[in-house]
Amino acid sequence: MKFHKCLKHAFSMVVHSKLRSWLTILGIVIGVASVIAIVSIGEGMKAEMEAQMSSMAGDILTLSAGYSRGTSMFGPPGGGRDGGPGNGGGARAEDEEVVVDKSDVQALKSIPEIFIISPQIRGTAEISYLGESGDVSVTGIDQKVWSQITTDELKEGRFLDSADKNVIVIGSRLAESFFDHPLGINQMLTIEGRSFRIVGILNDDSRSIYMPIQAAYQIIDDKDIDVYDSITIKIADEEKLNETMEKIEKKLRNTRHVTAKTQDFSLTSSKLMAQTRSEMMSTMSNFLLAIAAVSLIVGAVGVANTMFTSVLEKTKDIGIMKAIGARNRDIMTIFLLNSALIGLAGGLLGIVFGSMLSSALPALVGSTSMLRGGTLVSLNSVLLAIAVSVGVGVIAGAIPAYKASKLKPVDALRYE
Repeated sequence: MKFHKCLKHAFSMVVHSKLRSWLTILGIVIGVASVIAIVSIGEGMKAEMEAQMSSMAGDILTLSAGYSRGTSMFGPPGGGRDGGPGNGGGARAEDEEVVVDKSDVQALKSIPEIFIISPQIRGTAEISYLGESGDVSVTGIDQKVWSQITTDELKEGRFLDSADKNVIVIGSRLAESFFDHPLGINQMLTIEGRSFRIVGILNDDSRSIYMPIQAAYQIIDDKDIDVYDSITIKIADEEKLNETMEKIEKKLRNTRHVTAKTQDFSLTSSKLMAQTRSEMMSTMSNFLLAIAAVSLIVGAVGVANTMFTSVLEKTKDIGIMKAIGARNRDIMTIFLLNSALIGLAGGLLGIVFGSMLSSALPALVGSTSMLRGGTLVSLNSVLLAIAVSVGVGVIAGAIPAYKASKLKPVDALRYE
């Protein structure tokens, strides 16, 4: 029997058992849709994380006050990077308020592996422009080195330099949409009653303002001179990141008179933390993918059940086909094609519904940072889904097809 005739018989079997076939196909659809949705979410998060990591400099560290005693991004204290102390997840003082200040900057200057040191303070301030006002984030930076240490890029204008006083650099969102009238280079913006001139607009999506740190002390409330919210550090050699971090921690423990157990500061690398988050998300995606694969197994059981039922229903037809010359491999081909068609239909529909589900998920979960870039249904995941669904159908139908091919014509014709 020619292949196209076998395919015609297999297609006829699917069409003429509509309800049972579509119930079986539904099981495959659910499994494939779940897999496609989870894979697309994972791909979207991976793409967003790679975009974030590409914008992070591997030679930039952040020093802040406080130390997290719990498990950090790199493991528990005493078991962090390369056997060194773990890194704190955020500034936190346990017994009394601790700070990073000018004395820490002096200590860091004695470490030859450090290239640039840039203290920062942060807060909120009220800004006004053409009768409109609102609160935004203000960051005071060391304008002498900021352009050498920041990972931000300019959209217009320039960065701050050492001679600047009452000038600022603002985020793109603040410039374009915060007020009814957009802000531009050399325009004046009032911050807490003081006028500042805009000299640069960043190529980002923020509403932040950056100004010289001495001006920020006068703008932001409750900030003591020479006390900082954080200190940004640029090291000389990125390849020696771990060794340099250990050396900085050792130096600061000595100058702050603390030990590894009583450490009251946190030293973090954004790129290392991003890499760890990426590994954690990959593990989570694999776990969710394994759960979704269970529904494919359920679908495979449904296909096998349908095929066994089809063999019983078509027993007499099998006998007639064998009586007029059909070979065992023809019968087996017909039933394998039948199960493959069921898997293919389920796979195609599953891809459609899975793509729709993955597109709707960002809207359902809200503005989750890791889904900010959306989900991504790749060609590889589509081809894999089709291959898996067809393969599930063929594997599930193999035993029933083999059983059908081995029926003796006489027994098949007697079957009622």
